[in-house]
Amino acid sequence: MRTFDVIVIGGGHAGSEAAAASARMGAQTLLITHRFETIGEMSCNPAIGGIGKGHLVREIDALDGLMGRAADYAGIHFRLLNRSKGSAVWGPRVQADRALYRSFIQNELATTKNLSILEAEVTDFIIKDDVIEGVKTGSGDTIIAGAVVLTAGTFLRGIIHVGEKTYEAGRVGDKSAVELGKKLEKYSFKLGRLKTGTPARLDGRTIDWSVLEPQPGDVVADPMSVLTKSIDRKQVNCFITRTTEEGHEVIRDNLKLSPVYSGAISGRGPRYCPSIEDKVSRFADRESHQIFLEPEGIDDVTIYPNGISTSLPENVQLKFLKTIPGLNNVEVFRYGYAVEYDFVDPRELTASLETKKIKRLFFAGQINGTTGYEEAGAQGILAGINAARRASGGKALTLSRSVAYIGVMVDDLILRGVTEPYRMFTSRAEFRLSLRADNADQRLTGIGIDLGCVGDGRKNFHSEKMAAIGNLRKELESVALTPNEAANYGLKINADGVRRSALDLLTRPDVSFDAIKEVWPQFDSAPASISNQLERDAKYSVYLDRQLADIKAVQRDEAIEIPENFEFLGISGLSTELALRLKQLRPETIGQLSRIEGITPAAIGLLLTHVRLLKQRVA
Repeated sequence: MRTFDVIVIGGGHAGSEAAAASARMGAQTLLITHRFETIGEMSCNPAIGGIGKGHLVREIDALDGLMGRAADYAGIHFRLLNRSKGSAVWGPRVQADRALYRSFIQNELATTKNLSILEAEVTDFIIKDDVIEGVKTGSGDTIIAGAVVLTAGTFLRGIIHVGEKTYEAGRVGDKSAVELGKKLEKYSFKLGRLKTGTPARLDGRTIDWSVLEPQPGDVVADPMSVLTKSIDRKQVNCFITRTTEEGHEVIRDNLKLSPVYSGAISGRGPRYCPSIEDKVSRFADRESHQIFLEPEGIDDVTIYPNGISTSLPENVQLKFLKTIPGLNNVEVFRYGYAVEYDFVDPRELTASLETKKIKRLFFAGQINGTTGYEEAGAQGILAGINAARRASGGKALTLSRSVAYIGVMVDDLILRGVTEPYRMFTSRAEFRLSLRADNADQRLTGIGIDLGCVGDGRKNFHSEKMAAIGNLRKELESVALTPNEAANYGLKINADGVRRSALDLLTRPDVSFDAIKEVWPQFDSAPASISNQLERDAKYSVYLDRQLADIKAVQRDEAIEIPENFEFLGISGLSTELALRLKQLRPETIGQLSRIEGITPAAIGLLLTHVRLLKQRVA
């Protein structure tokens, strides 16, 4: 019988980040996965990041996670989405070489100190007095642990659908986790069904590229990780094509053969990534839909047609594909499919991703009702950190909505639950002006250092960067101009006689750092990475000053914890209906309480009073 501090189940994006984070924390960690060769597999599209998702990748990186560095290592097409808008909504995105991405993750995990990897299937948990003590495998082994992280992806009783054909699998080539799904039901977790899908994989040698619109990447790549100095790998173009009315007719004629429309699938799919069947049905007035043809690797002829996920029969898929410009003679390596799987209602979790029913058991990734590599990885790193802390008797880390997009996502999940796979968007964050992709390390790396989950390399880099920003800020504050002097350099400011520092001038939308250097040439030597960061910080400082009171109010409420044994029932003035709902949700802080749908200011005030009285009595 073997013993570890932490066991992580599943080697996908959530499991990889959880296992690596736990090991970095110093916990003896075991990663259990069906097959080592599929660790780090990009099961769907070969890309990392995007709007909202890119913020999560930068936050994973800030906590010394793997995803950002893996994306840079494997990146073959970099684009910064929303570049024409403010940096708060920029969306860094990387098209990756699948094989290179997978090999990077596998190598990182294989060489991580404190981490062991086991190929096996977990079939049951060892639980005593509502505390997890280990797991059992299909081969009969018992493995003991201080905490367990379950990252089951789409494998919990997963079923693949292609037309009328169905079979058990978590993805093509990998078997479904049937027994584990049954065990979660046995332990009274509230389960639901969701679905996701993927398009066919095409042979790029059979595509007529001459009729397609190329989409080049950015001339200067914007890396995902702050540790990446430059992108040296060969870059490739993506290409754009569109569906046609002829193709839509093929879809409409065969809609009854789609398992979604025939009733074979009960789970709900992601609204923001609909299948081509959904697009044709829901947007009947659209003459065409855009398709991005994305290469899957430098030395790989496989093409991923982003935008036409489907579960129609294979012959229908091929007929449809041949109606698309450039694909008239296309050949298919693998047809698209839908996968339906179990998930656990995330309202069963605390803000640390620990389950409420079973102590020291954590869930991360698609098991919590999310979609996407980035959402999974972000949950994984938080769960891995907290599993290591709980295994050693420490207090769990929670991230506020005002601190990180990870905090926004977890808060949304545990308070609101999901009715469809959850996807991160910048619009979900109230404080997105301060939660920018470019400042994730400034927000989170210090927290990671204090926790012990950041390695020496990043720690030293962060220390040097923050010192450089601080020094440049002081230098900018030490020089100033009067309005008349500023006018001599073409800088228009209020003629009020007030001298303004270079940093004050930089807060203006029409003053760039290049303009500052024209006035004070001594700043020519400032590294671009530092001056660009400070310029962005300065531009947003005006708005952040206005938002500071709201941020402090949220942080104050998050600091007021509601005792775990707090009794909501029987409080005079609180309706029984609301009390029962609060008893089920078990908000951990007054901040969480205030964000529950239907809660009134009067109820918040009443409960705050009772919480304070209870704490006074205990004290």
